[in-house]
Amino acid sequence: MQKANGIEAASSIFDDDGRPKRTGTWLTASAHIITAVIGSGVLSLAWCIAQLGWVAGPVALMIFSLITWYTSVLLADCYRSPHPVTGTRNYTYMNVVKANLGGLKFKFCGVAQYGNLVGVTIGYTLTTSISMAAIKRSNCFHKHGHGVGCHTSNNPFMIIFGIIQIVLSQIPNFHELSVLSIIAAVMSFAYSSIGIGLSVAKVAGGNGHIEETLTGTPVGKGMSSMDKMWNVFSALGDIAFAYAFSNDTLKSSPPENKVMKRATFVGISITTVFYTVCGMVGYAAFGNKAPGNFLTGFGFFEPFWLVDFANICIVVHLVGAYQVYCQPIFGFVESSCSKKWPQSKFITRGYPINVPCYGTTKLSLFRLTWRTAYVIFTTALAMLFPFFNDFVGLLGALSFWPLTVYFPVEMYIAQAKIPRFSFTWIWLQILNWVCLIITLLAAAGSIRGLIKSLQTIQLFNSVS
Repeated sequence: MQKANGIEAASSIFDDDGRPKRTGTWLTASAHIITAVIGSGVLSLAWCIAQLGWVAGPVALMIFSLITWYTSVLLADCYRSPHPVTGTRNYTYMNVVKANLGGLKFKFCGVAQYGNLVGVTIGYTLTTSISMAAIKRSNCFHKHGHGVGCHTSNNPFMIIFGIIQIVLSQIPNFHELSVLSIIAAVMSFAYSSIGIGLSVAKVAGGNGHIEETLTGTPVGKGMSSMDKMWNVFSALGDIAFAYAFSNDTLKSSPPENKVMKRATFVGISITTVFYTVCGMVGYAAFGNKAPGNFLTGFGFFEPFWLVDFANICIVVHLVGAYQVYCQPIFGFVESSCSKKWPQSKFITRGYPINVPCYGTTKLSLFRLTWRTAYVIFTTALAMLFPFFNDFVGLLGALSFWPLTVYFPVEMYIAQAKIPRFSFTWIWLQILNWVCLIITLLAAAGSIRGLIKSLQTIQLFNSVS
C-alpha cells in the first residue's frame, strides 16, 4: 500500500520519462507564444506596410502567419519520436532535429539556431541603443523645438548597454528568472499599445495630407524601381523576423501535439490581428513616409513623456531579452570547453564570492572572460551596422526558412514516412522551395540596404 502511494506521489511530481512534470496548458502556451512573438519586430511593421501598400501589406502578414502556423503544426507532431503521441519526448528544437533527421542536418540546425541567437543579440543591442538615443532626442525636441536637429550618436548608448550586459551575464541562471517573462510581456504590450494609440491619435487629429497608396511608396522622385523592389524584399524579411517563436512545455494529457496545435492557432491568430492593426494604423498615420521604427523615427513628438515611456519599455524589455537569447550560447560554449579540457582549472574552477541581494555564488575566470568577450563582440558588430530595418530584415530572412520551414517540413516527412512524389510530399516541397526563394530575396534586399546605408554614411563623412 505504501509502495503504491509512493508510486502515485512520484507520478504526480515526475513525467513518465522521469523528468519534472510539465504544467503547461494550451492557455499558458498561447500566452507564451503571444509574448514571445510580439516584440521589437512590431516596431518596423508600419514601414513594411508603407513598402508593400494597403493590399500586399496585410496579405503578406496573413501569408507569413499561415506558413508559421502550418509548419508549427508539423513541428508539434515531431515533439515526440518516433510516434507523435507515444514516442520519446524531445525537449529542445535541436533534439527534435537529431531524433528525426540526425547527421549533417542536425549540425546544420545547430549552425542556424546558434547563428540566429548571435544575430538577435546584435539586433537587440542596436534596437536598445536607438531607443535610448530617442529618449535623449525626444527631450531635446521638447526643450528646443521640433525644427532643431538634436542629432545623437547611438554608440555611447551601445557601450552603456554592453556594460549592463557584461554584469548581467555573470549572474547564474539569470535568464531563468520567471519575472523576466512577466516583465517582457508587460513591456512589449506597453510599447506596442502606445505606438498604436499615438498612431490613432495622429490619424484622428488630421495631420495634413498623408500620401497613401494601394501599392505603397510609389516609384518616382527619390524612389527608383530598383529601390522599390529591394525595399519590398527587405520588408518581407522584417515581417519574417516578427513571427519568430518557440513552443512551450505542456501537460501530457491530452496529448502534447494536440495542445500545441491549439495553442499555436490561438497564439498566432491573436498576434496576426495585433500586427495587422499595428502596421495598418501606423501606415494610416504616416503614409508612405512611415519611419523604419515608428517609436524612434520621430513621427511622434508629443506628448514627449509618453514617447519616452514607450522607449523606456523597449529598453527594459530588451535588456532581459538579450540574456534569454545569449545564455544558450554561453551554456553551449562552456559545456563544450569543459568536456574538451576537463583538467583546466581556468575553465572548471570557480571562486566563491558574496553578491549583495543575491547570496553566495561561484565566479569562474573563464566564464568572466568569455562572456565579457562575447558582449564586446556583439556590441562592436552593432556599432558597425547601426541600421535597424535592414539588420532586422536580414535576421528574419536568415532564420525564417531553416528554422520555421525547412526543418519542420523535413522532420514531418521523415517521421510520417511520406512517400516521395506523393501529393503531400510534392506540396511540402513546393512550400519549402517557395519559402527558400522568399528568404533569399529578403536577405538580398537587406544586404543591399546595409551596403547602401554604409555608402551613405561614408559619403556624409567625406563631405563633412
